[in-house]
Amino acid sequence: MKTLTLEPLMREAFAPFGDVIALEGAPHFPINGGTTDRFHDLANVDIGFDSGGRPLINVFRGQPRVLPVVISMMERHPLGSQAFVPVGEVQYLVVVAPAGEFDAAHVRAFYARGWQGVNYARGVWHHPLIVLNTPGDFIVVDRGGEQSNCDEIDLPERYELVGRRAIAA
Repeated sequence: MKTLTLEPLMREAFAPFGDVIALEGAPHFPINGGTTDRFHDLANVDIGFDSGGRPLINVFRGQPRVLPVVISMMERHPLGSQAFVPVGEVQYLVVVAPAGEFDAAHVRAFYARGWQGVNYARGVWHHPLIVLNTPGDFIVVDRGGEQSNCDEIDLPERYELVGRRAIAA
């Protein structure tokens, strides 16, 4: 079994896979007569309008997983992006690989802090939701339409997530 070391979820490190959705460092400005701050354009939502896509807004409730987590499959959405925004502080892990033909040499794992969300770019391989400790709700924005938008693969090797002892607390 291979191991994947968890990295902090940071915009620069995650950029090859999509967007980190977070208020820290995001462009923002006051609106509504100064009574509201708008944190603007936090993710590139891609729903494939050109192929009949439409936006979906869902709530996913992730059930906690027991560590260590073993990764044996991945999925991707070839027709549009998929964004996960936690509702409240949720501890969760993100496992990704670049879009295109799956390449095990480029699998990476991240741990999300607090209110950080992710937007997987079109075609990026990722593991389904990995919530830790307590159930967690996420607002999910992705593509709807008549065409199937999910490919799954079983991995030739399994991965165990390691690192950052605090995630087990």
